[in-house]
Amino acid sequence: MLCALVVLSAGCSRPARTAETSGITPTYDTKTGRLTELAYDSNHNGKVDTWTAMNGSRAVSTRIDTNEDGKIDRWEFYDDQSKLVKVGLSRGDTGKADAWAYPGADGKTSRVEISASADEKKIDRWEHYKDGTITTAEEDTNRDGVVDKWETYDAGVLKTASFDEDGDGKPDRRLSYVAGSLVGIDTDPDGSGGFRKHVAVAQK
Repeated sequence: MLCALVVLSAGCSRPARTAETSGITPTYDTKTGRLTELAYDSNHNGKVDTWTAMNGSRAVSTRIDTNEDGKIDRWEFYDDQSKLVKVGLSRGDTGKADAWAYPGADGKTSRVEISASADEKKIDRWEHYKDGTITTAEEDTNRDGVVDKWETYDAGVLKTASFDEDGDGKPDRRLSYVAGSLVGIDTDPDGSGGFRKHVAVAQK
């Protein structure tokens, strides 16, 4: 879902050039002289769109207005070595993060957590990635704190979607897809992860 948006790369990891030619404006603490922020015009159109909070030479976090509409839509957070550890995204372009992506050891997206209420403490969808491509997902569709939907993917394309319709924490219905088209519906779970009833969906 978010593959196209989530490119886990630090906002400050760009070719080294002078501040003047790079469109970078530094801000320093007036008392200590310590660098506190770098403002950056990433596409050199004369408008600053990236702000990186600095602790001296160490990057702490970055705010980015990717579409230059006046609202931040991407937040990057770094550890003590200025390594990217989390990216916040505003999917609805509201100026508030409603999804958070985490990189794996290879630097590619490993996990994405999504909140319908744009509250990082109220996550209701969890997506898992391998080599930057989504593989599985779980979702709490009714926001009651219990997962009731499970998805599997093949090469980033939805393969199955299973639903818990009686609130017992187990799938009661499963939809199967091929190349994005619904091909089958399974119901009447047998208690061991399988289903007793299958209905094939005719393709047009």
